[in-house]
Amino acid sequence: MSATKAQVAIIMGSRSDWPTMKAAAESLDALGVAYEAKVVSAHRTPDRMYAFAKGAKAAGFKVIIAGAGGAAHLPGMTASLTELPVLGVPVESRALKGMDSLLSIVQMPGGIPVATLAIGEAGAKNAGLLAAQILALSDEALGERLAQFRARHTDSVAETVED
Repeated sequence: MSATKAQVAIIMGSRSDWPTMKAAAESLDALGVAYEAKVVSAHRTPDRMYAFAKGAKAAGFKVIIAGAGGAAHLPGMTASLTELPVLGVPVESRALKGMDSLLSIVQMPGGIPVATLAIGEAGAKNAGLLAAQILALSDEALGERLAQFRARHTDSVAETVED
């Protein structure tokens, strides 16, 4: 976590979601973007979720990354309570391998958008990158760090199959 004021909130339904959601934190760390991570369950701590979502903008957050598994109501419920962009990450579940989470997050009614990413760590990583891209719209230095990150990513792909 960066020492400056967090502009991104990473929320999740339980501590067991952190192994997935830490990929979002790692993306943000790599780009020098401050975040705050917390457990906010739509089902077990609805008052905490409500207070967080209603106060997120006033707390200085600009983007919320919400990870959830199973019924996965956290991203949608959070989006219904704030005008901030919410990036939903479906956490892989045991029963249905994350398909339940994906469908719960992606099926939002018109008027309450949640940008839904891929299931699992890849989705969390991309949620961190997407949050940074949103912030970079008004932060030139971050935009430059993103451009450098993408160039390094491109350069890391070999042209041949040999080592």
